[in-house]
Amino acid sequence: MPEELSDALLVERRPGGIAVLTLNDPDRRNAMSDEMTAAWKETVARLRADDGLRCVVVTGAGTAFTSGGDLSWLAEKNAVAVAALRDRMLEFYRTWLSIRALEVPTIAAINGHAVGAGFALALACDLRYAAADAKLLVPFTALGLHPGMATTWLLPEVAGLPLARELLFTGGAVTGAQAESYGLVNRAVPREMVLPEALEVAARIAEQAPIATRLTKVALSGGGHPDMESALRWESLAQPVTMASKDMLEGLAAQREKRRPRFTGE
Repeated sequence: MPEELSDALLVERRPGGIAVLTLNDPDRRNAMSDEMTAAWKETVARLRADDGLRCVVVTGAGTAFTSGGDLSWLAEKNAVAVAALRDRMLEFYRTWLSIRALEVPTIAAINGHAVGAGFALALACDLRYAAADAKLLVPFTALGLHPGMATTWLLPEVAGLPLARELLFTGGAVTGAQAESYGLVNRAVPREMVLPEALEVAARIAEQAPIATRLTKVALSGGGHPDMESALRWESLAQPVTMASKDMLEGLAAQREKRRPRFTGE
């Protein structure tokens, strides 16, 4: 069921607690405009308060995932004081990266080119499925810009430092197929299969126990635990929480009865 707050961002609720967010400005390759940014902020806030949410899929309309930040204002603002620019950019970054605060798994269905902040948005998601011919790039230095939107943290987290350095220093692009071989995306598929692939994974995620899934996402957030002892301390608290849930009893009963479990999040 559509739940549109703005023409620039389409929100579709699918069965099973899956939400599909479509960046919708194909004529401008889904550039992250002020209108789209405002709609994104309100949408993520609503999703954060939705107890029935199980998974979020982000994709783009048309032939691009997103071309990143709307750069049309940069030349005009060149003489603006650094402090004012910092405040504007920090609000922009935090708004788009708020998807990291969702307690459910998030999936980027990279249907086409993902550029700059648009690539960072994909990196901010938990899982990524890309069109094999899509181009993924962070051309900040080629524009005379320092990288933004936490790209200097997100890219090393996903790709490792050597590849992150190469991409950020050179501004070079990788295709979806290359990105799969580098571990930047989970899978590269033909363009027409990107959204169906992401939705299939989302459906499998949505079938799992919600409490266990949310706690597992928390455990893996921010690059995971700093060491094994930290992981053990977390698990010794989080696993008993799930042991006390009705969903665990349902999972055990379903396994015993050789049927699919019906988890309720209780």
